[in-house]
Amino acid sequence: MTRRKVKLAFISDDTARKASYNKRKKGLIKKVRELTTLCGIPACAIISSPFDSQPEVWPNPEGAMSVIDRYKNSTVKDENRNVNQERFLTQRINKARNQVRKLKYDNREQELNLLMFGYLQNNNISDDLTSEELKDFDKLVEKKLKEVDSKIKKLDA
Repeated sequence: MTRRKVKLAFISDDTARKASYNKRKKGLIKKVRELTTLCGIPACAIISSPFDSQPEVWPNPEGAMSVIDRYKNSTVKDENRNVNQERFLTQRINKARNQVRKLKYDNREQELNLLMFGYLQNNNISDDLTSEELKDFDKLVEKKLKEVDSKIKKLDA
């Protein structure tokens, strides 16, 4: 028998909502039980309900506490994958900073390339360049000359 598609919306009828909640809760607990049995791993489920004042704990409160304590006391095997919110944001900020640094470098190299091609066309260079810019320009020209020399040597060989 095929199942019909479930409409994901708030169920306004209280009895239907409670019946659906109970069915889904049973299914969830069954999945956790199967996971612990088939995979041999400790697991627990804590389900809070608007219908009950106390949350339901599977397999029992002591078993759930032992699983939670085991998780809290476990040594972190891979620090890069187990992160908290602060560490995650720090990693993202560092990654973004590295990307910005790389883009600045690439943009600077493109500007110097345009300056070099402008010089090759006009045979004059702008007077408003700083000494740092001139040093970078000199490095770029030396790099390009080395590339040309290496390509000439490849063609001669």
